Parts: sequence; structure tokens; C-alpha cells
Amino acid sequence: MRFTSLVVELIRARPRLVVWVVVLAQAAIWLLLPLIFYGSPPGDLATVLAFGREYQVGTELGPPLAFWLADIAYRAAGNHIFGVYLLAQVCEIVTFIAFYRLARAVVGGPQGVLAVLLTMTVVVFSSPSVEFGPLILARPLWALLLLHSWQLIGQNRRSAWFAWSIDCGLLLLTTPAAIGMILLVVAFALATERGRRTLHAIDPLYALLVIIVLALPYLIWLIRADAIALPALPALADLAARARRWGVVLGGLIVATAAIVLLVILNSRWFARSGDDSPVIYRPAVGPLAQRFVYFFAFAPAIAGSFIAGLFNLGQVFGGAGVALLMSGLAVVVATGDLIHLRRQRLLRSVWAGAVAAPAAVAVAAALFLPWTSTTELQTSLPSAAIGRFFDDSYERRTNQRLRAVAGDPEIASLIAMAARRPHLLLDATPQRTPWLSIAKFNETGGVVVWRAQDTAGTPPPELAQRFPGLVPEVPRAFDRLVNGRLPVLRIGWAIVRPKG
Repeated sequence: MRFTSLVVELIRARPRLVVWVVVLAQAAIWLLLPLIFYGSPPGDLATVLAFGREYQVGTELGPPLAFWLADIAYRAAGNHIFGVYLLAQVCEIVTFIAFYRLARAVVGGPQGVLAVLLTMTVVVFSSPSVEFGPLILARPLWALLLLHSWQLIGQNRRSAWFAWSIDCGLLLLTTPAAIGMILLVVAFALATERGRRTLHAIDPLYALLVIIVLALPYLIWLIRADAIALPALPALADLAARARRWGVVLGGLIVATAAIVLLVILNSRWFARSGDDSPVIYRPAVGPLAQRFVYFFAFAPAIAGSFIAGLFNLGQVFGGAGVALLMSGLAVVVATGDLIHLRRQRLLRSVWAGAVAAPAAVAVAAALFLPWTSTTELQTSLPSAAIGRFFDDSYERRTNQRLRAVAGDPEIASLIAMAARRPHLLLDATPQRTPWLSIAKFNETGGVVVWRAQDTAGTPPPELAQRFPGLVPEVPRAFDRLVNGRLPVLRIGWAIVRPKG
């Protein structure tokens, strides 16, 4: 009798169930991992919460939506970081479910599952899903925008215009790269006959009105802050360096697809056994418009984003790798053909599981073993709860008032602003980035100034003492990290600025 594995049968018979299982399993891993192995949030998450606490319409970090949602999730979880971690995983779930609906509309349910599985190896590997912020929030909005764009252009569903406009408006409130992302969709519509026909209606005008209403507060803030300006073009002497930068960013995106390339090679006929009767995943024929849609959004965001990042010397492609590479798995499925043979299933499953689990395994190994082999401090090893609790209690005991603000070392101050009873954060070295609080206002209302102590006396750094004259340092406080290893204990120097009156 012919044998077919249960996984293949589930992909054929219950594709939606398979997608939900793998997506929820991946989300559970990245939800539990930081809760168990992280003493403090990764990346700029503490700063995101500090900015979200102020509910500014706009800041130098960009549009406000991601910061507001982070603060809402943090408060809803009882001022615990679990809420923000959960919000990040909800974004990942929405991203892959929306992507599966798009893939199912193009290649059918069974091959749509394969597209999701391939895309997970890219998105999970190339960009972490724990550090909630604009890049994480942009993923589900981009996936929904592509889904509704295909419903408009490929399926002629006029009812999708309202959802499409909501996607665009929320994207504009999430990331400065939203304009470029929306322009890619408009460019594809203008380049195709079906797209131009879709735009020749009254519905796009109503959609534009909804977008303007959603983005109007942030637009007003940009005008008042005089922040609407095109980035300066590089000088001719810098073009060679910017071209190399473009190549580096584009090369990084190509490397991120290594797992897909490996899976395709292992599934090719080169490694098939003679007489192998492998199971087949079938799909209906994909039309030319669908192929152009998939290929355009698989390559255009990566190429255009990496070019812009190289030209203007940005840190990454607009929208992040999770946006630029979202359609890569579906592009491979479309290019493979109507029939996909699954050869060497056990090996394919092992390679796929390894590619998805590798980032989590690296994070766990770094948290537990890196401190014993290196003197490099991991950001997630700092005991944020103990740090916040100590300085909050110390300030209240000394002044009989609640801690209202914290300044000094940006990393430690951000952790205190998150883990204590949500004091204001002042970035005193760059006070324009925190317009809700100035150094003069800080000296009037009082707060705590912190820094990394370099001696037992806790002498503040000269630049900090210059910004806060008259600082009286306290005895430095020592904290143990999650795993100290070869690192000395963390010593934090601090001083109290007493409130006036």
C-alpha cells in the first residue's frame, strides 16, 4: 500500500488547521522564551514604553500608534511586560493568517500552507518578533494591505476598499516608511490594466478621505514640528560607499532566505531516490495577473527598500526585513508549478523545524552560556524589576513623594521608567527627544539620576555632573544579573534631585 504521512494528509485536507497549529506554536515559543530567560526587555522596548506613556502625537521616533498600543498592552497586563510580549505575538499571528488568506486566494489552501511554512523560515530568522515597535506592528498591516489590494485588483471586490483605506491609515500612523509601501501598491495598480480599471471609480476617493482623516493628527504634528522634509542626497564622493551599503543590505536580505533555498534544493529531483513515489500538493492554475502580483511584491520591497537604505545610509530597509521578505515564500511556491512533489519528507521537516527554532535556541544559549564565555553584557540580562523597585522605593523613602522622573544613563533610566511606577523619562543628553520634560522642569519636580558606577564612590560622569550641577552621589547599588558568569556585578551610581518646595 502507498504510505503518506499524516502531515501531508493534513495539509491536503485541513490546511487552515495546519497554519493555525504552526503559527500558534511559534508564537507560544516567543511568548514564553522572554518571560523565562529575559531579565529585562530586548532592544528598544523599554524606550518604546517610556515614549508610549506620554501619548505624544509624534516624536523623533516616528508616528505614535505602536507606542500607544505598547503602553495600552502594558497597562492592561497590570503593568507587566507580558502584555507587550503578547501584543507582539498577536501581530505575528495576524501577519501569517492574513498572508495565508492571500496565498489561499492565489494558489489554493494546500499550497498556501507551504507558502506560510517557507515564509516563517525567513521572517522568524531575519527579524526578532519580541521587540514590539513600529517594525513589528507594520508586518500585520502590510500583510492586510496586500490581501485587500489583491481582493480589489485580482478579485474585483469593491467591498474591500474600506478595509484597504484603514490599512493605509494605520500604516501611516505606524512607520515613516508607510508612504513608500503604499506607493508600491499604487505603482502596481497603475502598471496593470485591471489595476487601472479598479482606480477608475469613485471608491478610491472615499478611501483617500478615510486615509486623510486617520493620518491627519500626525500630519498636523509634522507641519507644526517642521519635520516634513526630504532626506538630503549624498555627495558624489559618497556614492561609492552608499552603493556598497546597498549591496550589504541587499545581501543581508538574500542571506535571510537561505533556509528557503536549502529546502528547495533538498526537495529537488537531484536528491530524489530512483522510483520515488512522493506525494503531490496540487493547485489550480495561477493566472498571469496573480503571478505578476506575487513576483512584484516579492522583489520590489526588498530591492527598493535596500536601495533607499543604501542611498540615505539607513540602518535597514523601510518596514524591516519582515515586510521586505513577506512574499518570498509565496513567490517560490508560484514559481514551482501546479504540482509540488514533497520528496524526503522527514529531512524537509527536520530542516524546517531547525530553521524556525534556531533563533530561539540561540537566544536561550546566549542568555545562559554567553556570560561564561565572554565579557560582553547582554541587554536582556539586567534585572529590570529589581532595579526599578529599588530606586522607586529609595526615592519615596527619602522624599516622601512618588518618583516622578528619571534621567542619566539612557538604558538604565529606560528600565526604571518601565519597571517602577511609570516615572517620566528624560534623555538629558538629547532633551529634544523627550519634549514632555526638560532639565529645568526635572530639577523643579525632582527625580533620580542614574549612571554606571566606575568606582566605589559612585562619582558621576563629568558630562552628567555638568548637566546636573550639585549632584550628591549616593553609595552605588550592586545588582546581580540573570547570569553573572565572568562579568562583575552591575553597579549603578545614583543621586536624588529633591523637588523644589
